Amino acid sequence: MAAILLSPTMIVLALVVLFPIISALRESLFQSGQHLDANGFIVKGSTFVGLDNYLDIFRGDTGHRFWNAFWNTTFFTVICVVLETVLGVAMALIMAKAFKGRGIVRASILVPWAIPTVISALLWKWIFQADGVFNTVLGTQVLWSTEGWQSKLSVIIADTWKTAPFIGLLVLAGLQTISAEVYEAAKVDGANAWKTFTRITLPLVRPALLVAVLFRILDTLRIFDLPFVLVGAHKDSVESLSMLAYDEASNTRYGPAAAYATVLFIYVAVVAYMFVKILGADVIGEARAKKPGGGGRRKRNGRNGGAAVTEATTVAVGAEAGRNV
Repeated sequence: MAAILLSPTMIVLALVVLFPIISALRESLFQSGQHLDANGFIVKGSTFVGLDNYLDIFRGDTGHRFWNAFWNTTFFTVICVVLETVLGVAMALIMAKAFKGRGIVRASILVPWAIPTVISALLWKWIFQADGVFNTVLGTQVLWSTEGWQSKLSVIIADTWKTAPFIGLLVLAGLQTISAEVYEAAKVDGANAWKTFTRITLPLVRPALLVAVLFRILDTLRIFDLPFVLVGAHKDSVESLSMLAYDEASNTRYGPAAAYATVLFIYVAVVAYMFVKILGADVIGEARAKKPGGGGRRKRNGRNGGAAVTEATTVAVGAEAGRNV
């Protein structure tokens, strides 16, 4: 019965996930178009080349372009995710407060995330023009769409503005699950705002925060449309791995394009695996049972888990406050 009920989902996953992956792996082992064989004759169509497409990625000018795109992708991921996490947590803390006009503030904060990425990129492209709003406010004449640090900075600003609300939304959902009694107990024990944030808020909101950061890491590693529209193609300062694969495919070099896409897929999979294993991001919740027959125990833990965390956190804050006194 379980197999029958799961079969429609597995069929859909096989068609939209497994089949494209297998097709891309197969395509990466071929080269299409016209080329000369060993005898000097013109050969048309697809030719099996084995791992040559992968080896060519790291050779000569192609290798230089690949490593440049690789470091750009990694740089954008690290900087953007860090900034988005800090701003997202700050947004969540603001949205969680009870004050007049909170609904308007929540709606305005979430507007950037609701805007499509291409529209957002066009908006920031207009802002970053030589005679645009950004230069007018700063009193400068920086060409933000040309090669250099300014193009990287423009992508970071635009991406942070758009996707920080996403982290804020997930962290806000985590904050809603924290009981007010925890903060009241910490206040009675004499904990200040910083101790309350680091000893109560962060530990209890950590599962939601880790999932939000993981999603943003995976999304930023595949960054394409924002730098492509905002700055443009063939710009060494902002070219990412996705842009590199797109450029190869647009020039009908489907084999190398599939090889680039496969390398990016492996990179994303390794980063996701390390993030989950090292930081313990609970992506699937408590769906996996470690021991058979443990449902009742997990149910009891789920019912009383909040109280246990509350007591442990209150004791920790109280002990720390006592030491400070």
